Amino acid sequence: MSGLLKRTGRTGLAGIVLLWATVSAVAMTRPAYAEHHRNELEMTARESFAAGRYDEALEAFAKLYAETLHPAYLRNIGRCRQKMRQPQQAIDAFQDYLAKTKSGKDKISPDERAEIEGYIAEMEALRVEQEHAAAPVPVAPVTPLPRPPPAPPPPAVHQPAVTLARTAPPPREAADHPFYTRWWFWGIVGVVAAGAVVGAAVATGGTTRPTCPTGVVCE
Repeated sequence: MSGLLKRTGRTGLAGIVLLWATVSAVAMTRPAYAEHHRNELEMTARESFAAGRYDEALEAFAKLYAETLHPAYLRNIGRCRQKMRQPQQAIDAFQDYLAKTKSGKDKISPDERAEIEGYIAEMEALRVEQEHAAAPVPVAPVTPLPRPPPAPPPPAVHQPAVTLARTAPPPREAADHPFYTRWWFWGIVGVVAAGAVVGAAVATGGTTRPTCPTGVVCE
């Protein structure tokens, strides 16, 4: 040491002392700074959880667990996952918490263990519910309706046979003799003539004067 002091002199000795003091100060303030940082981060995480910002709280608690590896932060991580309705992640965090606090200095009480087991049961029920909701709804096969039998053909309508009536030919006598050679024709002519004569008599006063011969004056 005396040789070092002789070589460096008073100036070198002062520098060494200053460097030693600086290193000591840094070593002493580093744990205090880390403790202050964790306190601020934990306060931020708890405020975010209380305000319902579970994603921010989850991020802060995850950083705290990574820095300290304290199992209490696993419980907080599980609670954030529980509030975010992420059942499997919550179950994993709670189970890790129970495993790390089963014995030793971090052992938890039976009441707290029962509480965490209740959280796990709740998340398992939520997981089953979500799986059922996500499962596709089975579609029942569509059975085609039976086709109706074809309608029977309409009954055949039997029309009666049409028989054409044949007109009897006129008697041969009527076909051979003209009508003006028949007796009944001249009978009609006579009646008509007689009617004409009677009509003329009525028109002349009912007396009929004979026709006078030529050259004779008739009274």
